[in-house]
Amino acid sequence: MSEGRRLEVLRAIVQDYVRSSEPVGSKALLERHQLGVSAATVRNDMAALEEEGLISAPHTSAGRIPTDAGYRLFVDRLSEVKPMSRAERAAIARFLDGAVDLDDVVARTTRLLSSLTHQVAVMQYPSLSRSTVRHVELVPIGGPRLMIVLIVNTGRVEQRVVEVGRDVTDHPELVAHLRTLINELAAGEALPAVAARLAGVADRVAPEDRVVATTVARALAAAAEEQTEERVVLAGTANLARVGSDFPTSLSQVLEALEEHVVLLKLLGGMASLGDGDGLAVSIGAENPYEPLRTTSVIATTYGSAGGLGVVGPTRMDYPQAMATVRAVAHYVAEILDG
Repeated sequence: MSEGRRLEVLRAIVQDYVRSSEPVGSKALLERHQLGVSAATVRNDMAALEEEGLISAPHTSAGRIPTDAGYRLFVDRLSEVKPMSRAERAAIARFLDGAVDLDDVVARTTRLLSSLTHQVAVMQYPSLSRSTVRHVELVPIGGPRLMIVLIVNTGRVEQRVVEVGRDVTDHPELVAHLRTLINELAAGEALPAVAARLAGVADRVAPEDRVVATTVARALAAAAEEQTEERVVLAGTANLARVGSDFPTSLSQVLEALEEHVVLLKLLGGMASLGDGDGLAVSIGAENPYEPLRTTSVIATTYGSAGGLGVVGPTRMDYPQAMATVRAVAHYVAEILDG
């Protein structure tokens, strides 16, 4: 049997089953695909694919469905992920460009991924520990109170209000000098390095201003070093109910697993090391390390160095389309957050 023809038969079975959710028989393959061989040859090819564990019979019908191994071979042998059209890319860009802040970026991204793929979209918030300082703003808010605004490269904003020991409202030159000095030292630095960079800031101001400088530096270092909780956002869990027949006994377990954000964070983190040259990774069925998700497939990637995003759905999914969408959306998210 020709390996090339065997792959063509497998590809046809995957495509038909994903589209119809019905087991695929040899007659249907010949009607829908230009395989260029006889019905007997197709039946022989299907028998060989079944013997290799790439397709199986779900019941006594003549039709066959792909196994996890069959999906894996199909995904691995994709010569290329079909790129999205110019109109599709433009639509993604317009939708994401309208975001007003980081929360809006995350919300729009998950809604967009879910609507385009008809799967559950998952996105990890950018991690502060992997972020760098974009800018620090100091804002007097009355008397000795000063607001410190830390803006990081992902668009995330941390705020602190501190008492600096003296009234700074009437001393804009001090606030401006301290702002300039702190940005010279901290801008572009990784957050874990901020405390060390600001350690000597008090030595670079007048003696009477050192208490203010020290208070600001300590508060800013605390904001930078604080281990904020990693978060993930989901959208489209209702899509699983639409294909509930793909989870005959375990849909509730899948939904419960998706509610465990620690599980999703570990899953996205683990898949980041498995990605291809573009950082895209596909985990199919039993390949997933978490038992409740072994009836699902996960397609994930990273956006820049900030975090991960992807989709979760049944193993019966349109892999080329979902892979192209995840890759394209991640590209635009990285551009927005790094811009």
